[in-house]
Amino acid sequence: MPAGFMTGKWEDRRMQRLVGLLSRVAIALIGATVLFTANAQALDYPTHPVRIIVGYPPGGSTDILARLFGQYLSEKLGQQFVVENKPGAGNNIGTETVAKSAPDGYTLLLANPANTINATLYKHLNFVFLKDLDPVAGFIQVTNVMEVNPQVPAKTVAEFIAYAKANPGKINMASSGNGTSVHLSGELFMMMTGVKMTHVPYKGAGPALVDLMGGQVQVLFDNLPSSIAHIKAGKLRALGVTAATPSDELPGVPTVAATVPGYEATAFFGLVAPHGTPKDIVDLINKNVNEALKDPKMLARLKDLGGVPFRGSAADFGKLLADETAKWEKVVHAANLSIE
Repeated sequence: MPAGFMTGKWEDRRMQRLVGLLSRVAIALIGATVLFTANAQALDYPTHPVRIIVGYPPGGSTDILARLFGQYLSEKLGQQFVVENKPGAGNNIGTETVAKSAPDGYTLLLANPANTINATLYKHLNFVFLKDLDPVAGFIQVTNVMEVNPQVPAKTVAEFIAYAKANPGKINMASSGNGTSVHLSGELFMMMTGVKMTHVPYKGAGPALVDLMGGQVQVLFDNLPSSIAHIKAGKLRALGVTAATPSDELPGVPTVAATVPGYEATAFFGLVAPHGTPKDIVDLINKNVNEALKDPKMLARLKDLGGVPFRGSAADFGKLLADETAKWEKVVHAANLSIE
């Protein structure tokens, strides 16, 4: 066989290996460029206003906290974090809006217990909360408060139970919407006491509070942040807090559990984002929220609202969301609740 033939064949193989090596290098460079670009975009975040979607009208706890933290993030990150209210369907309209938004960090949801309750309560949803939304940062955990219009003669939980049983069909229980912690707190109370009340759902705590103070409804198990000012002003009477321990912000108000052993219901608030939102963006928001939860002015405001700061990573908040979903699933099934 001619020597030149062997040399040519060897040269061809060497050329093929060289081409293959160059191809792999090119692919690696392209990948690194894409990753660098994505990271650069994340590090530049935010370059334009960010929406915080609230699934309720203005005036409720979710709205109050969205505006409070939105202002803080606006000042720290140099772009407006704009609160956008999308009420309806027990928080599901706002949640679906975010679940179907681009995962770029520019549309966030102010999540609350309704999100973890609705996962079981509603038979048909166009999203799966724990899969289609990623945890970003927790804000606070709060107690709910069992409160009545001052015209209701009951001054304690025990007196209310007796009054309600003596007046069947005459007690209207307001809530901030089907599936909210406000709603389920009342359902849990009825289930554990045998009291029968007519549930009147509103599109948010704001309108529910207006009617409670106006006497159109008689009782509400509201998140403390949206009710505390009305209680302190004497416009509403607090009968008990739904947490396992009393609230420092409502001195003298006992727990509901002091009368109904084993009763407990609390609420939480925090940010979630569309699934797939870049980790750098999630980490940046989480870092700033945790800084907010160490700020003396913010802590004073949260204390006034009756909230306990929830500090931690996005994963910590994700665990809370999963645990709450499992907890409320049991309550929904036990109370035989369902919404089409």
